[in-house]
Amino acid sequence: MRLLATLFRLITLYNTLANLAGLRGLNWSERLAIPLSALSWRLPAAGWPAAIALALPALIAHLGLATLRRRDLNPRRQLQPGSYSDRHITRLDLPARHGPVPALHIVPRGGATAAVLVTHGSGCDKTFYAWRLVNALIERGLAVVLIDLDGHGESPRPQSFPQMVESVADPLGWLQMRYHRIGALGMSLGGAVLARAVANGAPVDALALWEVPPRIRLDARRYRQVKIRETIAIVQLRMLHLFRDGAIDHVIKAWQTSGIRATISTWDLFDALDVPGSLRILAHRQPLLPTLMVYAGRDAIVPPAAAAEIAALAAGWAEYHLLPFASHISLPIDLACITLTADWLRRQLTAAAESEWHQSSHTLTPATRSYKNHG
Repeated sequence: MRLLATLFRLITLYNTLANLAGLRGLNWSERLAIPLSALSWRLPAAGWPAAIALALPALIAHLGLATLRRRDLNPRRQLQPGSYSDRHITRLDLPARHGPVPALHIVPRGGATAAVLVTHGSGCDKTFYAWRLVNALIERGLAVVLIDLDGHGESPRPQSFPQMVESVADPLGWLQMRYHRIGALGMSLGGAVLARAVANGAPVDALALWEVPPRIRLDARRYRQVKIRETIAIVQLRMLHLFRDGAIDHVIKAWQTSGIRATISTWDLFDALDVPGSLRILAHRQPLLPTLMVYAGRDAIVPPAAAAEIAALAAGWAEYHLLPFASHISLPIDLACITLTADWLRRQLTAAAESEWHQSSHTLTPATRSYKNHG
């Protein structure tokens, strides 16, 4: 009985900790969390050696109970078309020269004068762990358009060049006809495509790029090492915030995508997109385009030398941040990165954005290493 009481005590302790942290997906009872935990400590239990031995079995049992209890807590439902208390979501096929671009148009309930186009990374799709970013932008009064890149998600076209660039540029033109100011945010491959589209003349008032590699060169051995390093790097307490919105199984299933359909490999595509060339074009644009670049200190895909190359290209005209705790996989879902970027986009897309850019007094989040290069 003492062993069972100890097991019960540990399970209720885990539940109480998850409840106090606001991790709904990791707790199986909210109202009873503290009462049950208090009750468990009144029962006769075994000593510390038994508690240590039962810690892992209790955690497994707790997570199993939480998964069963929260089986309906699916964060991707936040991105389903419909009307909500704070937003309207519409599924659209945006017109483009090579065919429709699948999109989600998300508008704050009170409307918006500015919107942000978001392009995802390689192998992902428009909803890939996007709910946190969307929430942050909506809370700041910005509309959001999530699109599927060619070769990804619901897009009917394969990944190809230059068609992929044009299928990003055309949605920006669609937004320009509907909003007073527009911003764009691209992640990794999506950022490379977006940077090329903007360098080619696609209209934006502010551009944010996350962890965009200048190029990719990975042989089979190097690719295996990258996968291992990225898997290890994502295991950190900072990622627990995902379980505020979703149960364990749903957070894991959110990783599943349709893969890539391509006529050009991603590596060759990066060569064709020429990220350094795009940035050089933007650096000479007049007036300067407000540009934010965010990179990860533990990124296995964009190593320190590559990130330093981007920082050098950003010098004198763009704002560059290096988040030392983030990896390539974790950066787009890290709250520090999301908050930094959402605040920056809100500043740039308000009426006073132009003066804020030229009279900059940027406030950076703690624990970031940053290069402030103001145009």
